[in-house]
Amino acid sequence: MQKGFRDPKLIIGLLISAVFLYLSFRKVDFARMGAAFAKANYWYAIPGIALMFFSHWLRALRWRYFLAPVQKLDLKTLYSSLLIGYMANTFLPAHLGEFLRAYLVGKKRPVSGSAVFGTIVIERIIDVFTLLLLMALTIIVFPFPEWVQKSGYISFAVILGLFSVLLVMKKHRDTSMNILTKILKPLPHKIRAKIIDLMHSFLDGVVPLKNWKHYIIVTVLSFAIWACYAYIFQIGLYAFGFIAEYDLPWMTAIVLLVITTIAVVVPSSPGYVGTYHYLCQISLAFFAVPKSEGLTYAFVIHGLNFLPILIVGLVLVGLEGMNIRKIQHEAEEAESVAEF
Repeated sequence: MQKGFRDPKLIIGLLISAVFLYLSFRKVDFARMGAAFAKANYWYAIPGIALMFFSHWLRALRWRYFLAPVQKLDLKTLYSSLLIGYMANTFLPAHLGEFLRAYLVGKKRPVSGSAVFGTIVIERIIDVFTLLLLMALTIIVFPFPEWVQKSGYISFAVILGLFSVLLVMKKHRDTSMNILTKILKPLPHKIRAKIIDLMHSFLDGVVPLKNWKHYIIVTVLSFAIWACYAYIFQIGLYAFGFIAEYDLPWMTAIVLLVITTIAVVVPSSPGYVGTYHYLCQISLAFFAVPKSEGLTYAFVIHGLNFLPILIVGLVLVGLEGMNIRKIQHEAEEAESVAEF
C-alpha cells in the first residue's frame, strides 16, 4: 500500500528539510545570489556530469566484485539497477532506492534480493570507512569543526559495531539464528519463519571477496569513486571562479565532500534537499565564501548531482516498462520485505 504524504518518515524528512532550508536562506542576499548564478560558467557542467556518471559506473563495477561470491552478474544489469535506485532516492524518502536496486537485481537475475541487499550494506560500510580515512588525512592540514569530528567518531563507532555484528552472525550463524528465534518468539510462526529465512538470505550476501586481488581492486575502486566525487566539487569551484576569487586551498573540495556527505546520513526529504544545501554553504564559509554565493554554488552542485540521474533513471524506468507509481510501490514493498 502506498503511504504517500501519510508516511511518518516523509513528514519528518520534509520538516527537517524545511528547517535546514530556513537556515540556508537566513540572511541571504538574493541579488548577490542572482549575480553568482549569472557569472557562473555552465560549460563546466559537461565534464561534471560525465564524471558523475563515470563514478556511478565505477560503483557498479565495485558492486560486481561484492556480488561475485554470491552470483556472477553482468555489469549492465548492475549499472541500470543502481541508476534507477539512485533516481528513486531523489523523490522517495528514507533511502528506499537502496531497497529498490536490490529488488530489481533479484527480479532480473537468479539471485536473492535479500542477499543482494547484504552486499549493499557491505558497500555502504566500505564507503564510510573510505570517507573517514579521507577525513583523517585531511584533518592533518585542515582543522574540521568539533561537530564534524564528533560526527566522524560516531559514524566510525556505528559502522564498526554493525560490521562486527554482521561478522559474528556470519561466523556463528546457528547460534545467532537461535537467539533471533527466541527474540521473535512472540510473533506468529509464519512471520517468524519468514524473518529467519530473510536473515539467512541476507547473511548469504555478507561474504568475503573471491581472492586477495579483489580486495586490492575494491580498495582502488573505492578511492577512485570518492576522488570522482571530490573532483565534481572542484569543477564547481572552477565554474564559479571561487578558487581565484577567494584563494581557496587544494583541500576545499575534500572538505566539501566530507561535510556534505553528512547530509546523506541525516534524515531529510527525498534528494537531501535542505541538509545538503546548508552543509555545503557552511563548508564554503570556512574558506570565507559569503553565504549568498555559497548557497548559489550548493544549488548548482546539488542539481548537477541529482537532475541528470533523475532524467536518466526515468528513461531507464520507461525502458523497463515501469512508471513512477510502480517504482514507489515496488520500493515500499522491497523495504517492507527487508523489515520483515
